[in-house]
Amino acid sequence: MENTIVKISNLVKRYGDLIALDHLDLDIKEGEIFGLLGPNGSGKTTTINCLLSLLSFDKGSIEIFGKEMTPVSYDIKKQIGVIMQNVAVFDQLTVYENIDYFCGLYVSDKQKRKALVDEAVEFAKLGDFLKFYPKKLSGGLLRRLNIACGIAHKPKLIILDEPTVAVDPQSRNKILEGIKQLNSSGATVIYTSHYMEEVEQLCTRIAILDNGKKIAEGTKDELKRMIKNTETIRIEILGLEETHLKEILALPHVYNCNYDGSVLTVSCSGGKHNLIRILGVLQEHDIAFGRVYSELPTLNDVFLEITGKVLRDKGNEE
Repeated sequence: MENTIVKISNLVKRYGDLIALDHLDLDIKEGEIFGLLGPNGSGKTTTINCLLSLLSFDKGSIEIFGKEMTPVSYDIKKQIGVIMQNVAVFDQLTVYENIDYFCGLYVSDKQKRKALVDEAVEFAKLGDFLKFYPKKLSGGLLRRLNIACGIAHKPKLIILDEPTVAVDPQSRNKILEGIKQLNSSGATVIYTSHYMEEVEQLCTRIAILDNGKKIAEGTKDELKRMIKNTETIRIEILGLEETHLKEILALPHVYNCNYDGSVLTVSCSGGKHNLIRILGVLQEHDIAFGRVYSELPTLNDVFLEITGKVLRDKGNEE
């Protein structure tokens, strides 16, 4: 049976009349990459700050590694690595000195620490920049330094809050591959991002938060099965008439049909042969068409249908 690494039960956090977290429950299992999704103000960062005991809360409990988390739970905290959206390194220290400093907060033995720092340098591919100061680094390298500082002490639980904001695609890919590597090495990961494709690529399980509540949870496939839309079909076509649209709309599993004069968009719920049926209608009326696209639902579709909101690609959290 999988061990529960993080257990959040009935968590309530208020700011005056504002309820930031509304009876939130989360169970995160050992070995997961657990995604937290939500629009700005949904409670993601508040959840993380409560989890780290940086914020007090009004009701509920938080357990990490089977123990209650408190501000003085130093035995728990030394097993956690935190990489927040805002880069937190010292401008006065070189790349190597930064990693050594943060690792030294957890590991006092110099010989052991050196081995860990060297490993973090290799992991983040920062070997060519050891004597550089942070101000001389590109945005991508700075992010990788931030991650190296957060994971050098080999934490069992790693929390990453928007780690790829404002980095170039190449650096983003290196960061994502690094997160997979950390996970395969045994770390449990909590991951928040505004980039849906990252969450789809990385996360084994996902919780969607809105207004401080968990409104959906599951694997990406389980979440996609929760919504009505199972397939969107787009066909480039000219001269489609209203009678044809009504005939397509009457097909099994078709629940919505739009035509803008050049592209027919059909939304389907269930069924395995939707495209064949739609093309059959067109062929029956001898209607010529161009390119055809069939798209399965994405996490963006799930998010929009469940919350009624669009998740921004990037931006600051709460």
